[in-house]
Amino acid sequence: MAQASTDRVRLVFWRIDLGARGPGYALRDILAGADTPALKADILAHLAPDVLVLSGIDYDYGQATLRAFGAMIADRGVVLPYTFAFPSNAGLRTGRDMTGDGRDNTPDDTQGYGSFAGERALAVLSRYPIDAKAARDFSGFLWRDLPEARLLALDPSVLAVQRLSSTGHWDVPLHITDTQRLHLLVYQAGPPVFGGASRRNLYRNHDETAFWGHFLAGRLPMPPPQAPFVLLGGSNLDPFDGDGLNAVMRELLQNPAVQDPKPASFGAVQSGTNAFSAAHLGPHAQDTVYWPRAPGNLRVSYILPAADLRVLSTGVFWPTSGSAEDAIFGDAETPPFAHMPVWLDLELNSIRPASVPN
Repeated sequence: MAQASTDRVRLVFWRIDLGARGPGYALRDILAGADTPALKADILAHLAPDVLVLSGIDYDYGQATLRAFGAMIADRGVVLPYTFAFPSNAGLRTGRDMTGDGRDNTPDDTQGYGSFAGERALAVLSRYPIDAKAARDFSGFLWRDLPEARLLALDPSVLAVQRLSSTGHWDVPLHITDTQRLHLLVYQAGPPVFGGASRRNLYRNHDETAFWGHFLAGRLPMPPPQAPFVLLGGSNLDPFDGDGLNAVMRELLQNPAVQDPKPASFGAVQSGTNAFSAAHLGPHAQDTVYWPRAPGNLRVSYILPAADLRVLSTGVFWPTSGSAEDAIFGDAETPPFAHMPVWLDLELNSIRPASVPN
């Protein structure tokens, strides 16, 4: 894997799943050098990102867990000194019965499914300075306020407080150089399954991705950035296969404001022969998650640069069995974790200088 370069910017998105069963446990495991965070830090050091967006790492006061994991990566030679995170909707209590089961204190009665506040959050680590003051958090945006929202017949008292984001929708600007800025449009959608008889998760998952089409088209109260951007996140939605309303994912991939570089791996091809994946319509090479049971391997993690940015190379870190990278990873057909990192290299000079301070 290529090392840091002065003429390109490497971005990595990983649904890393370093969240734990309660507050503080993930931090404890990282500080103890436990096998799982250590393996994932090894992989990230191998990928050598300039900008790293994580999903599934617990949010806490002072970013203690995030900073500890950043230090673990730095110990392996890749220093990402700037960190950023907004609070997560996952586990954020509403004090209401959100599902109609007569209870108001379950993980389903939060803004995004979770047993505690900050569970399975988003985070950014960067080699470049982060403009935290200009960062925008759209996580408080109500579901009912999305144009053409698929709300069904949910209780009005629920709709009055139900946020669209299961985890978060963010706009985080980076200072690449004194004149170049790059906006990270970041999100993690909930699953399209579960959610009870109303199938609320199915439609909320759809709308969490539909949000970006409306945002980029200027149909929301918050304007899109006036500088180059990259959309990174986990949609929990494949363009063709698995559960969910797939058409909205295809619509985003075909949005003229973005480009789909179609990151791929040979490891995903090797793994795609399992019984639940073999009949899929989408290309196995582009899968980003290993699910050996139904619905099978899918593409659910994405890095989508603005249409005018130049992509130098891209891929999914899913090595084939017997490859040189296999030693750091394990067997491609039975990986040690479900979600794989997605990486992308942008040509530095294609990030045009900012004409306005957005």
